[in-house]
Amino acid sequence: MNEENLDVTNGCSKVRTGTQNEAALLALMEKTGYNMVQENGQRKFGGPPPGWEGPPPPRGCEVFVGKIPRDMYEDELVPVFERAGKIYEFRLMMEFSGENRGYAFVMYTTKEEAQLAIRILNNYEIRPGKFIGVCVSLDNCRLFIGAIPKEKKKEEILDEMKKVTEGVVDVIVYPSATDKTKNRGFAFVEYESHRAAAMARRKLIPGTFQLWGHTIQVDWADPEKEVDEETMQRVKVLYVRNLMISTTEETIKAEFNKFKPGAVERVKKLRDYAFVHFFNREDAVAAMSVMNGKCIDGASIEVTLAKPVNKESTWRQHLNGQISPNSENLLVFANKEEGHQKTLGKPPSLPARLNGQHSPSPPEIERCTYPFFPGTKLTPISMYSLKSNHFNSAVMHLDYYCNKNNWAPPEYYLYSTTSQDGKVLLVYKIVIPAIANGSQSYFMPDKLCTTLEDAKELAAQFTLLHLGPF
Repeated sequence: MNEENLDVTNGCSKVRTGTQNEAALLALMEKTGYNMVQENGQRKFGGPPPGWEGPPPPRGCEVFVGKIPRDMYEDELVPVFERAGKIYEFRLMMEFSGENRGYAFVMYTTKEEAQLAIRILNNYEIRPGKFIGVCVSLDNCRLFIGAIPKEKKKEEILDEMKKVTEGVVDVIVYPSATDKTKNRGFAFVEYESHRAAAMARRKLIPGTFQLWGHTIQVDWADPEKEVDEETMQRVKVLYVRNLMISTTEETIKAEFNKFKPGAVERVKKLRDYAFVHFFNREDAVAAMSVMNGKCIDGASIEVTLAKPVNKESTWRQHLNGQISPNSENLLVFANKEEGHQKTLGKPPSLPARLNGQHSPSPPEIERCTYPFFPGTKLTPISMYSLKSNHFNSAVMHLDYYCNKNNWAPPEYYLYSTTSQDGKVLLVYKIVIPAIANGSQSYFMPDKLCTTLEDAKELAAQFTLLHLGPF
């Protein structure tokens, strides 16, 4: 082993015990032929591996690993991740003390290997009672720029960003929903590399930088969700954006049926975007090529394949955020919208995101308050006369679901236990009387909560997930 590799192990020998020592790391390097170097708070194993020729693997080949025990190192971690495929590079984040920082990045040689690692190693019990999290890692090359004058065109924004930052590749600007001659007050700037984007963000982030006399907002854009090619090959729903608000579902269906009458199953429109469901995938793909860029009611539309939402992933979001499931989400496809400005085409409905990754989110009623003037006429209504997207919690959705199916309300049964550190942990069991005699007599999530509200919400989410679509 060369001197550089030997130095790698020195900083962590004081926190190692048993087989986790310098000899274990040196044995790993000798066995695999990989080099290991430490720099800038991280330790790199490989990158490239022995005998590698050509450029590094493309985007989408790297996964992020979290919740790693602080006293676990490459000699234990690498063999686990090799189960999914050939590792190009393993980067373990390190503390000055020699402990790891609890997370790492693993780059595989192919996207398929990275996807397999996510499938087989996410929530993997790496030590008794210790479960790691694994998700896709993307080098973000896109910045969100807010507070842009709405009258500025794409070309003007692109020219201005090229003047003040380096490495600009493209600017994405969306027309306003109500006035197609104006932008929505924000843009996404694409850079040639993550480094270029990071340097631009560092220059613009202080909040004092101005464009056209306006102080702009700058942050990372949430990366767009990656969907594997096999899943996309089954998609038969089109996502249509930049519609006029006045355009009806009937008009959209008629326009998309023109190239082949009867091809469209149904249309779901929300504000200035819509989902067009086809009976056959072939017709959806053909319609996409024909209709992209066409004008409907004076608006030039954009048409792409809709990205499926993992229903379980959408429901199992961290409870510190607002969970807002609804019928469109349960129908497998969700929407993109303008409201959540940091995200490319994401609405304001779901601040919580699985593993921090962007995924199209379910539509939600606009959440804001209006003045209540004296003399305003109020009409008594039942909550069940509302649409499902008026509800902001899974508990309300479950109640609505049962009522819609003419079932008795769900029954909640509370249980508790005590954690190792003395905390009271709670979980609800839910019984749906109408189906209690069937194969599923009750529903209980596999997670415990510290608050009553979270326990009830999680149990309702879990139940809706297993009941299926509305």
